[in-house]
Amino acid sequence: MGDVAMSVPVLRAFTQQYPNVKITVLTRAFFAPLFRDLKNVNVFSADVKGEHKGLFGLYKLSRELQKENCDAIADLHNVLRTKVLKPLIGARKVSSIDKGRKPKKQLVKGEIFEQLKSTIQRYTDVFKTLGFPLDLSAPKFPMPAALNPNISRIIGTLNKKRIGIAPFAAHDGKKYPLELMEQLIKKLSKDYQVLLFGGGKNEIIILNDFESEADGIINLAGKLSFSEELDVISNLDVMLSMDSGNAHLAAMLGVKVVTIWGVTHPFAGFAPFNQPVDYALVADRIKYPKIPTSIYGNKYPEAYKDAAGSVSVETVVDKIKSILN
Repeated sequence: MGDVAMSVPVLRAFTQQYPNVKITVLTRAFFAPLFRDLKNVNVFSADVKGEHKGLFGLYKLSRELQKENCDAIADLHNVLRTKVLKPLIGARKVSSIDKGRKPKKQLVKGEIFEQLKSTIQRYTDVFKTLGFPLDLSAPKFPMPAALNPNISRIIGTLNKKRIGIAPFAAHDGKKYPLELMEQLIKKLSKDYQVLLFGGGKNEIIILNDFESEADGIINLAGKLSFSEELDVISNLDVMLSMDSGNAHLAAMLGVKVVTIWGVTHPFAGFAPFNQPVDYALVADRIKYPKIPTSIYGNKYPEAYKDAAGSVSVETVVDKIKSILN
C-alpha cells in the first residue's frame, strides 16, 4: 500500500502539469480511493487473485487493457507480473522503474551509508523517460475532506488538535515497542485527541486496550471503510507512524508526518513525501550499527528487534509538540 500511496503525489503533479493527458491506473480495487481526487485519472481494477490470476488471467487482463488504447506504459512496480503484462498490451512506449537494487544492497551490507534516490524520484524518472518531466518542488494537496455523520459520531467534535497514530508495521523490527507506545499515547492524549489506526483482530484488541487507558483516545480500527479512514487522515494535524503505509497515506494528503524507524532507515528512499528530514526519528546506530539490516525490515538480528525503542518517548512527544505548536 505504501508504494501505491507514494505514486499519488507524482500523479497529482502530472495531472496539474499535463492536464490534457489521460491516465489509467492499473491496481487492485481496494486501492481505488487513493486516486479519487485526481483529475483525468481513472482506475482499472486488476483481480489478481481471481479472474486475472496466473498467465491466462494476465492474458485476459491484457485484452481488456488494449481497449484503453494506451499510448505509453509507466511501470512503477516492475515485478514478474508486470513484465509479462507489458508486451501483451502493445503500447508504443514503455518505461519501467529502476528500483536501485545494487545501491540498496550496498546500504544493507554496510558498504555505503548515504541517502539513496527516493521512490518518489524513481517514479518521476519513469515519466521523464516517457517525455513527461515533472516538477514536485511545490506540491499541491487536496483540502481536508468533509467528515460524514458516521465519522463525526465516532470521533466527536472536540476542540483539540488531532494526532493520528499507526503503531504497527508489516515486520516486528519496524515497530515501536508496545509498552513505550502505550506511554506515548497516554502522554499525548493529555493535550490532544489521539486517533488510532490499524487492522486485523490482534491489532484491534491491542488498540482497544490503548483506548481504555484515557479519555481522548479513540480506536478507529475496524470501524470505518478505507475511504472514510482517508477522510479522517486528511483532517489530522499530524500523523505518527512507523515505516509503514499509513505514513505515506498521510503524506500524500499533505499531512505532517512523524515517523519512527527501527531496523530500516530513510536512506533507502522510503521516507514519506515532502517531510523535513528531522521528522524521521531513527534508531540509535551506535547501539545498533548494522542498521539498516534490510530494506523492508523483514531481516534483522534478534537483538535488533526492539531497535525502534532506542528513540525515547520524550523525543517523540517533543517532536510532535514542536510541530503542533
